[in-house]
Amino acid sequence: MNIIDDLMERAPASELGIVAIDPEGARRDWHYGEMIATSAGLSGAFAARGVKRGDVVMTLVGNRIEWVLSLLACWRMGAVALPCNTQLRRKDLELRVAAANPALCVGEERLLGELPGGVPTMTMAEVAEVLDEDRPQETPASVADLDAEDPALIVFTSGTTGDPRGIVHAYRYLFGQRIQAENWFGSRPGDLAWCTTATGWSKSARNVFLAPWLTGAAAVIQDGRFDPAERLNLAEALGVNVLCQAPTEYRMLARRTALRPLPALRRMVSAGEPLDPETIAAFLEATGLEPSDGYGQTETGQVTANLIGEPVRRGSMGKPLPGVEVRIVDGELQLRRRSSPTFFSRYLDGERFEGEWWQTGDLVDEDEDGFLFFAGRGDDIISSSGYRIGPTEVEAALLSHPAVADAAAVAAPDPERGSVVRAIVVLRDREPSEELAAELREHCKEQTAPYKAPRVVEFVDELPKTTSGKVKRAQLRAELA
Repeated sequence: MNIIDDLMERAPASELGIVAIDPEGARRDWHYGEMIATSAGLSGAFAARGVKRGDVVMTLVGNRIEWVLSLLACWRMGAVALPCNTQLRRKDLELRVAAANPALCVGEERLLGELPGGVPTMTMAEVAEVLDEDRPQETPASVADLDAEDPALIVFTSGTTGDPRGIVHAYRYLFGQRIQAENWFGSRPGDLAWCTTATGWSKSARNVFLAPWLTGAAAVIQDGRFDPAERLNLAEALGVNVLCQAPTEYRMLARRTALRPLPALRRMVSAGEPLDPETIAAFLEATGLEPSDGYGQTETGQVTANLIGEPVRRGSMGKPLPGVEVRIVDGELQLRRRSSPTFFSRYLDGERFEGEWWQTGDLVDEDEDGFLFFAGRGDDIISSSGYRIGPTEVEAALLSHPAVADAAAVAAPDPERGSVVRAIVVLRDREPSEELAAELREHCKEQTAPYKAPRVVEFVDELPKTTSGKVKRAQLRAELA
């Protein structure tokens, strides 16, 4: 099996595959025939630089066509792709280089300066030479005949509680995305789908272009910073049919722009952390569409979703994808390993999970209809006066207040209650004050059970987050240790 033969070659060469938008807003369309040819040429350049089947190729490239072509070149020749977030700095990259020992790093010139010495590099200028048909080219690497268990992709965990850990996904992971693509992502033949995630996330490789291609759609990539107003304008101008964003992006759009219907837009999806019901309601009122939340982990791929054809259950991570088996043990969500085609192969250090049930470490609640609701990480749960409080419930209540732009909830030690809820809040357009803190406490009591209301409210300019945008609750807790 190989993604070149078994996916790309089966589409007409003239079929649109990628719409690339550069920082100046210029559009460049890439069709399957051109992407197959240029990624083949790039595989030849990789081979000429010593890359062999099974070797790791790191990328330090943003949402540019060179990133897509680099991954395709790897999978053509059987190399293992290691896409890295462009915000990583030297210490982050040193950890990844030490763990993965890449044979090559393809990167933007401005980013390669953070790379530790000893790693061969290929710059964007050198990639451009390979893409130039008027220049002599290396012989393309042969299309490798790959086994479903051959390594294809390395993604590092977010490192919420420690150093990031490399996850190896086998080749079956790429084609296994069809389940979530058809049942959650929701693109169709002829559609244009835009997954806005930055490169380096586990969601990027699977949803930026794989999910659209597996369903016959084309994908949008934009090389540029997130601007709420521009995001809506560009989605409308391009005629985007499916929009996949992080919860933070949905919240910023709801709070910083005037939402409006987009004529071509048919489906919105969200994953990464729970999307608060307030934001979902804002989109429904303004656009007629509700973002459909989903859940997965770096190790597992997508596990649950608000499925196509079912009403969105606000605040819920949905139900298991078809064929995926889960159970709840002592409040923790567990996944039957063999039921998921996207379950990881091994950790980069060689450790494998051979058990039957994967313990996600995530605590969930289930309603009478089988919808699951994320309650928090096992070590994020706040125990106060005998109550177990999920931080996301508190955060959702805080985010429903018009003065709050971002929020996190963690446990603060208390001599009588064991712990109390500590809220750390980023404001929109209000100045911090004791009066506002009291107002937020009362607001939370109105939005959820009073025992969940924060007894401590603090104001900060920004929250500490991982490179994938998740709040570092462990760091916030450690500040009080």
